[in-house]
Amino acid sequence: MTMIDLGPQTRIVARLAESVTDEQLTAATPCPDQTVRHLLGHLLMLSVAFRDAARKDLGTTTDTRPDAVPWDLGPGWREELPKALDELADAWRDPAAWTGDTRAGGVDLPGAVAGAVVADELVIHGWDLARATGRPYTPDPAALDSALTFLRAAADDPNRGNGLFGPVVPVPPEAPLLDRALGLSGRDPGWGERGSA
Repeated sequence: MTMIDLGPQTRIVARLAESVTDEQLTAATPCPDQTVRHLLGHLLMLSVAFRDAARKDLGTTTDTRPDAVPWDLGPGWREELPKALDELADAWRDPAAWTGDTRAGGVDLPGAVAGAVVADELVIHGWDLARATGRPYTPDPAALDSALTFLRAAADDPNRGNGLFGPVVPVPPEAPLLDRALGLSGRDPGWGERGSA
């Protein structure tokens, strides 16, 4: 796993979040049974957890499994989320974040793998948010490449059914890189189109 600057992708996600209206908070997303407010809450939670994972500041934020707490938002999320995304990107600019071991979601893993995981989270959930709110979406190329590499490896993992990903959704081999990543993550790249939402 190669060190990348997560800043371009965190800024993309922050801009998408900034454009969400209060009325859209209850809209459906490609994440089963999760509304936009739940997705934004998850993005806030994972930004804090992976910021701390990068800093090797292990504790409650890095020990908590993502399915152990409800994905939801507090009243200050419009200020908290962009701040957490900025801090996340800054923490992963330190080469030390990508070395040694750390923990996220209650799982011990190498720093470089944690960096790839958070790149994947930002790319895929960025798409989720854009699709749920009807916004255009072009992920950062370096983050997309990192996510795709991670997802290709995860597709062959015999423990794939542990809840992190749904079943692989087949996409044509000539499909755009984002569609391939979405399919490997268990998402239908056509979600929300042709009445599929």
